[in-house]
Amino acid sequence: MSSEWRTGKLGDFIELKRGYDLPQVKRVPGTVPLVSSSGISDLHAEARVKGPGVITGRYGTIGQVYFVANDFWPLNTTLYVRDFKGNDPKFISYFLKTVDFFAYSDKAAVPGVNRNHLHEASAVVPDLATQRQISKFLCALDDRITLLRATNATLEAIAQALFKSWFVDFDPVRAKQEGRAPEGMDAATAALFPDGFEESELGLVPMGWRFCSVSDVAEVVKGKSYSSKDLAVSHHTALVTLKSFERGGGFRLDGFKPYTGSYKPSQVVQPGDLIVAYTDVTQAAELIGKPAIVVGVEDHKRLVASLDVGIVRPNAAQVSRQFLYGLFRTEPFQSHTFAHTSGTTVLHLAKDGVRSFQFASPPIALVNAFSEVAESLAERRQTNIDQERTLVTLRDTLLPRLISGQLRLPAAAALREEFAA
Repeated sequence: MSSEWRTGKLGDFIELKRGYDLPQVKRVPGTVPLVSSSGISDLHAEARVKGPGVITGRYGTIGQVYFVANDFWPLNTTLYVRDFKGNDPKFISYFLKTVDFFAYSDKAAVPGVNRNHLHEASAVVPDLATQRQISKFLCALDDRITLLRATNATLEAIAQALFKSWFVDFDPVRAKQEGRAPEGMDAATAALFPDGFEESELGLVPMGWRFCSVSDVAEVVKGKSYSSKDLAVSHHTALVTLKSFERGGGFRLDGFKPYTGSYKPSQVVQPGDLIVAYTDVTQAAELIGKPAIVVGVEDHKRLVASLDVGIVRPNAAQVSRQFLYGLFRTEPFQSHTFAHTSGTTVLHLAKDGVRSFQFASPPIALVNAFSEVAESLAERRQTNIDQERTLVTLRDTLLPRLISGQLRLPAAAALREEFAA
């Protein structure tokens, strides 16, 4: 280790402090982030700490580290850096990601991190200029990852806006009814839409569209019930679980659970399959009834749906997975599934909660026209996901080596170029 790196205890370089209580009844809507052990959980009108800030979980979620650029309020389930002692806050946020917080937690039923013990952890820290160079390098990777995720969110929003325009608001039908050409589509696609409406059990729907339930056009299979003894550290088979869903819908790549138990062939899911969350433990019911399209990973050769998950397999002669994915993201479907939900702390979607949803089904030619556009957008998202995974692997490989001084920036930059090639 060269002389620019200093060795000492963590408490020599930063001071950690417990966050502050703020009961729900005292919270006032505002723009200041409230940071809990699981990240930004709410917004408040008043800040307790000046930004930038670095926060980690004291109770609850342990081991996650959050950087906040502006003033904030750290809740009492957290520890935050009260004094950076002249060190770069962004570097400290990366440094703390390499700390084994569980080594400094107690053995209670709900483990908690002791800040006094954490202050005694061994630490090796470079000079301020090197800290800033390292954090700049890692931030560039994180910014690229964030951009890819934001681009995918935009692509998904485009697909959903198109679905809503065609199949919820019926904009092309209204345009033709008024004697106008539907906007943003060619003549062949416009010809697939009727020029008027008719009465149905759902109210006015485009002429000729079929009134049906999800059960008429798709099979819904519940996943496998499992126990902790069936889980493994690593295995070629993994469960797709509730953790595989983003809050609000969409697929998470870090939600797999390696699995060694039994399952039925019908419970196997393939990349590209449509799934729905049948359970929810979030306070705001952000998962129940939410759809996702499965993304595969090289780590697992086979994926199996858990009991929290419903697999939706469309009849290709009537609908497509992209059509149903768009349908399941609409407000009417979400309201329907919530109405078929029971429970308080843990929410459960009724077995027929998905199957019983009724909708106006367009002709398959129109479904296919939409699906062609949606699949093209999905392919672009998949390309971005692949790039994101490569960058995440690179970042997670380089971060501990850069932070510890085992790898210097020129060598890290060379590895980055190699990954990009």
